[in-house]
Amino acid sequence: MMIKTALIDVLTDEFQKRWREGLSGLPIELGFVQDPSEDALNKAIADTSVVITRNCPVNKALLDAAGKNLQMVIKLSRWQIGIDEKACADRDIVVANVPQLGCITVAEHAMTLLLMCARDMIRSHLGVVSGEYRKYGLTPAVTSERSFAFKWLPVNPFELYGKTLGIVGFGEIGKELASRANTFGMRILYHDMRRAPAKIEQDLNAEYCELDDLVTEADFISLHIPHTSASEKLIGGPQFERMKHTAFLINACRGGVVDEEALIDALRKKKIAGAGLDVFVKEPLSYDHPLTKFDNVILTPHTGGGSGNGRVDQKKRVQALIRSVLS
Repeated sequence: MMIKTALIDVLTDEFQKRWREGLSGLPIELGFVQDPSEDALNKAIADTSVVITRNCPVNKALLDAAGKNLQMVIKLSRWQIGIDEKACADRDIVVANVPQLGCITVAEHAMTLLLMCARDMIRSHLGVVSGEYRKYGLTPAVTSERSFAFKWLPVNPFELYGKTLGIVGFGEIGKELASRANTFGMRILYHDMRRAPAKIEQDLNAEYCELDDLVTEADFISLHIPHTSASEKLIGGPQFERMKHTAFLINACRGGVVDEEALIDALRKKKIAGAGLDVFVKEPLSYDHPLTKFDNVILTPHTGGGSGNGRVDQKKRVQALIRSVLS
């Protein structure tokens, strides 16, 4: 038996190709909606059994357009934003959440960079392996519960508890980062083109604010926005002037959203405390790039996306859900 399945917010041809390959082999008629108009959407989802969505709202009007065959809505997120859960329940339509594992991986990476900055990890590691203790006349000695050389190198780690994290871009990755930062007892500010629903703000303990206010108040600024003409060098000289001299910049989205020359200047003049960077204007980052000369900047080779298996795992979960409808 063939069932009609619609992925209703396909943004790119590449995205469509990935899902066509990922769901191949299932006895489904797979449709994609690239035209955002209401007429096109209603036509595409008519008589659909399964609707898959990332951001497109699923409301009563869409459910009516889909018709009586609709059995399941698959939301590609940990959060059911934009889903009329009551309307779905009234129609006995199952709503299933499938987390975007790739987004979780990036959020974990950003949190790692943040922690490494807070714990002064690079200087600590280099100091230990180089035997820097010898500069201070120290001699290795056996430790015990009450006899130890606490902080035997002049590094400056501090706790995250009570610090303010400013998240620029509160999409899936930004929300995943907020979820993790809550565990550390951080205050969370965010800025985005669209304000999140009140329930999400409450659940994630996140406060919306304008970008200038976020930059001024945050102890860490983490960037999670697409690189477009509008976001080109969004963080530059004016923003570094506003930042606390104790603040850190974290970038795990795209290098072009930061003015690298302005960042280098801010680091040289100690306008900010440091940075954790996974992305750069030019990649690979040149071995002699000025950013490689700072001991308060943590650099990783654009590995925030992890192993790349997240998409595979996500598609396996979607396949299993569609099979449950088929059965």
